[in-house]
Amino acid sequence: MAIPARDSKHVRPQRYSADRLHRRLSVAAIVAGFLVAGMTVEAQDTPKSALLVISKREHALAIVDPSNLKVIAKVPVGDDPHEVTASSDGHTAYVSNYGSGAFHSLAVIDLVRHQPEKAIDLGALTGPHGLTFVDGKVWFTAEGAKVMGRYDPVAGKVDLVVGTGQNRTHMISVTPGGDHIITTNVSSGTVSLIDKESVRMPGPPPGMTPPPGAPRPPQGGPGGRTDWNQTVVRVGNGSEGFDLSPDGREVWVANAQDGTISIIDRQNKSVVQTLQVNVAGANRLKFTPDGRRVLVSTLSGSDLTILDAHTRKVEKRIPIGHGAAGIVMQPDGTRAFVACSPDNYVAVIDLNQLTMTGKFVVGDEPDGMTWAARP
Repeated sequence: MAIPARDSKHVRPQRYSADRLHRRLSVAAIVAGFLVAGMTVEAQDTPKSALLVISKREHALAIVDPSNLKVIAKVPVGDDPHEVTASSDGHTAYVSNYGSGAFHSLAVIDLVRHQPEKAIDLGALTGPHGLTFVDGKVWFTAEGAKVMGRYDPVAGKVDLVVGTGQNRTHMISVTPGGDHIITTNVSSGTVSLIDKESVRMPGPPPGMTPPPGAPRPPQGGPGGRTDWNQTVVRVGNGSEGFDLSPDGREVWVANAQDGTISIIDRQNKSVVQTLQVNVAGANRLKFTPDGRRVLVSTLSGSDLTILDAHTRKVEKRIPIGHGAAGIVMQPDGTRAFVACSPDNYVAVIDLNQLTMTGKFVVGDEPDGMTWAARP
């Protein structure tokens, strides 16, 4: 039988004796103590080397202990996260909020405290996607603005923007020192090779006197500033996943629409070979740390394709699920991890045996991955 509601104005307030109140507070303190103790037992510190994996569906970054493949913590990273990079000291992660070219922020995560920090608003640099951390700075692509940019965490500002003039500037790689940038431009079917070079400062036209206070160009030799020069290399349709060979000589590019791989000679800045390897839908491409093999994932098939980098032929195709996206190599070269987005797990690949040895779950629709290492 339902109990009729009483008017709050007619409810007599309860009175507790001092002893009864003390007993209630003591019980509450004990319960709180158990809860805190449980949280303390379950909480884990981030190991010095950790695997970071994005869960796109859960809008979270999973921090994974590579020794047991267990998720240590999950941290919210905002809407539509795609790629992740970590600072050189392993303390901070940065995640691109993509939004198919519409969003304009980078999420920032404290990897030690497992907490989000204030996001970086990129303003007009919309559609951030590809990320890398080089020379103490965050380098990113911005599809909506057709540029790549660089964010200085110390100064708290974007300190470099270089336009590509290409459609869907998507993934990025930067060489140590930050003098050479590589991006893939998906819809244009091109790769941008962007190099930092010294330029000569031209003096005034003959017969013209420089205005008062204008800097004098140096006499002879290059001028006192640098510029960025871009070479656009046509590869194949849907150029997206790519990697720079460990020796720095070649760029291998997976062309998703054509199902091919283009190999660019960096010195000559031209395609020297196109491999017909049937990798339609190719999403990511990565060299093993020793440079012997190349792994290619695809969202359009069940296999991870492994190529011999020397013979440039398919060595093996490993069934791993119903499609895959991100690839990351364990630094010691023993394992690779592949984000099987449609299956909601990460596949573990033994790089010695070339077999899938397991899988683990970090959250729905895993995608971008990277390593975070603390000294």
